[in-house]
Amino acid sequence: MAAMAGLTATGPVRGGDEKEERGGGGDGRTGMSVVRVLIVDDDPLVRAGLSMILSGDDVVTVVGQAADGAEVPDAVARHQPDVVLMDIRMPGVDGLAATETLRRRPGAPEVLVLTTFDADEFVLRALRAGAAGFLLKDTPPGQIRDAVVRVAQGEAALSPSVTRQLIAHVAAATPAAPGPDPGRGRAETLLARLSTREREVALAVAQGRSNAEISTELHMSVATVKAHVSRVLTKLDLNNRVQVALLVHDAGLA
Repeated sequence: MAAMAGLTATGPVRGGDEKEERGGGGDGRTGMSVVRVLIVDDDPLVRAGLSMILSGDDVVTVVGQAADGAEVPDAVARHQPDVVLMDIRMPGVDGLAATETLRRRPGAPEVLVLTTFDADEFVLRALRAGAAGFLLKDTPPGQIRDAVVRVAQGEAALSPSVTRQLIAHVAAATPAAPGPDPGRGRAETLLARLSTREREVALAVAQGRSNAEISTELHMSVATVKAHVSRVLTKLDLNNRVQVALLVHDAGLA
């Protein structure tokens, strides 16, 4: 994993605890039956299409829209979304800067990045900043809705195969530095904080396992899995499951 030198997880942003594993966000919206979504994209047709896709049932509702990353702080304060669908490429403040700023704030909503594969390195930067996953803009409507709901529930909307493809793509474009990989060493040091059971859970999270799947695989209750995931996030000082997966990749364990 020496080629991963440029992908090391830096200090995490702690813009709101993961809703499922850490008992709910700091904004008091936990337990809501309807997921509130803010759409951020500079293309009005994309915003209209996403709004139509996400407004077809009683589970998800679009509460607001923004055309630029600069509008995000005010839009979030005004509309109080649970999830922000964030485009990357916008002419003013791009989605990466907006995500980094937003996720530093207490009680921040979850962020789902909207992108295409020609922006892989930007996606990884967004995930490092605390985004819960990403969607391709040609994702089928039903999958977009499902991803929004999963993220609102504290799950990650990023499949293991896509994670590997992203990391492989960026690693191939990043020449390995000579000598020891400081990123891998740091990741290994962080993971050494975990107990044997917590490490097993972290590896399962990195493989894209849900709590129910981890429960079956490791022969423990779902409640126990959630408790372990919560301790993993706290011990590693990470924001969500995606960051756990990236750290495990950095350590060369997945």
